[in-house]
Amino acid sequence: MTLESITIPPQTNKTPTHQIIMLHGWGANAQDLATLLPYLNLSDYQFIFPNAPFLYPYSPSGRAWYDLRSENMYKGLPEGREILTQWILSLEGSTEVPLSKTILGGFSQGGAMTLDVGLKLPVAGLVSMGGYWHDITNSDNDNKDFFAAPTLIMHGKQDSVVPLSAAIRACEAIKALGVEVQYEEFDAEHEINIEMLEVLRNFILKTLPPS
Repeated sequence: MTLESITIPPQTNKTPTHQIIMLHGWGANAQDLATLLPYLNLSDYQFIFPNAPFLYPYSPSGRAWYDLRSENMYKGLPEGREILTQWILSLEGSTEVPLSKTILGGFSQGGAMTLDVGLKLPVAGLVSMGGYWHDITNSDNDNKDFFAAPTLIMHGKQDSVVPLSAAIRACEAIKALGVEVQYEEFDAEHEINIEMLEVLRNFILKTLPPS
């Protein structure tokens, strides 16, 4: 299965050599994060915003990487993980940009999927904003054969949707794997604010400098 996505090529009209994949949160869609692109001012990069594979139960326009309702918590995660992984791997053939020149990031549930899937891929870097660590065990997603890509974790101190403790737990879990983690807290709710976007921009430029 492929994923519908919004692709925004480099504004320099050059053939893309570096790309950023951004995963939306539960109930949002690809357009949600695509609207933030002008604030990043990164004209040399290609950006790809995929729609999650599953329907969101409360809105026809929303999408989900897996179910987060209490009665179905984490239902669909193995399938969502596999679909996302295979889609990312397929991008090298369609965009001709290698994973070594790709940063994977996401917000909320998209941030959780970034940490889940990204550690298994040879990407240049990972970014989780308002995300969390999957507190489940899965024999197909253990911690062997992972890639220690530099990781940025950002979270709002006043986040009432995903508590700050979830970001701290994710940071500790990833550091335990030997991954270099940049951890940042902000005076913010469950959101991506201007300060976060500036930190994200700097992380991208440092981790994946334009040619």
